[in-house]
Amino acid sequence: MFKQKFNVPDGWRLCKLTDVAHVKFSGVDKKTEPAEGLVRLCNYTDVFYNRYILNDLDFMRATATSGEIEKFRLKKGDVVFTKDSETAEEIGICASVEEELDNVICGYHLGIMRPKRNNVNGSYLSAVLNFHPIHWQFVRMANGITRFGLNLPAMDMVMVPIPPINEQVEIIDVIKTWDSCIEKTDRLLKAINSRHQALSVKLLSKVEHEIPLKRFLKLVLRAVKKPEDTYWALGIRSHGRGTFRRFIENPSTVAMDTLYRVLHDDLIVNITFAWEGAVALVNRNDEDCFVSHRFPTFEIDRKKALPDYLRHVIVQKRFIRNLGMISPGGAGRNRVLNKRDFLNLKISLPEIGEQQRIGDILNTSLREISLLQTKIELLKKQKSGLMQKIFTGEWRVKSGKEVT
Repeated sequence: MFKQKFNVPDGWRLCKLTDVAHVKFSGVDKKTEPAEGLVRLCNYTDVFYNRYILNDLDFMRATATSGEIEKFRLKKGDVVFTKDSETAEEIGICASVEEELDNVICGYHLGIMRPKRNNVNGSYLSAVLNFHPIHWQFVRMANGITRFGLNLPAMDMVMVPIPPINEQVEIIDVIKTWDSCIEKTDRLLKAINSRHQALSVKLLSKVEHEIPLKRFLKLVLRAVKKPEDTYWALGIRSHGRGTFRRFIENPSTVAMDTLYRVLHDDLIVNITFAWEGAVALVNRNDEDCFVSHRFPTFEIDRKKALPDYLRHVIVQKRFIRNLGMISPGGAGRNRVLNKRDFLNLKISLPEIGEQQRIGDILNTSLREISLLQTKIELLKKQKSGLMQKIFTGEWRVKSGKEVT
């Protein structure tokens, strides 16, 4: 069944994972007598957010016994995997150890696969096990209720396609080319994100004169009767990440009889989660959406304030911190924004021309960020498609990294 489903290419072997790799489960016990000095501990996040384990990763320091150091020391060619997690989908995520590591051992919630023979490449093994149709075996066999995990009997049931060693090396070289491009673009994105944050703080905090929001915001509630047919509801993401749409297929499940319309460039806030930065400006394509009474809308007096300026102000840490200060109560849903106090919040507001200039600069910076995010997503999609072609044998990697 496995061979038919995954179309294992001619010349490849379909093997049990435990036939080609030794599997060890970690579990460093810090209560035991420590060995001399500290070791570096490879943790769950080091594996989950990286596909390659390298010396320059910022491993945490920990104590361990001599036996644990010997048993769980990572070596070049090892594959580290997540052996338990809160969700089954995060089980079996793999990262390959790409170089000799300086005193690094495997930490909690992880396991090690160590190839048994020279004809199995650890980098290839990691890549093919991360390939979704093959990785799904880990998801199916994860057991647990509140926390999911793998055990040795489950690992013994995992099947993996193994090509000749020269083809393994050539395949991983092709995949690493894509990974390198994704990594470089991601580093550039992070640098531009940092530059944007610094630029925002510099441009938005240099105006000494501050005025309250009530000088240019007006609460406007456009009440309508709840639609009898399907409709779109508008929500607000926390941490200044904008709005989202939610399709209401059965209006009878909504307890409220009265909803409210929103218009383009309304400033809208979720009074329940304002303290967490749930504030945004309405996009033009969201004008067909409705909100509840928990999402008051404010019109902007454009003679005094420009939306393109305000959309950058409301995502600043200082503004979000001030929202928290006027949202009394405990945590979560008990912290409700006081709308009167909201309108009394003060922000730096230069004259209209300066607002336009600042908005243009920051919007240009955001467009650059958006283009890079799109590029990364396209590269990831291309890599996923490439892996699909290679691991199912539709394309074969020949000597010289030629793909046919």
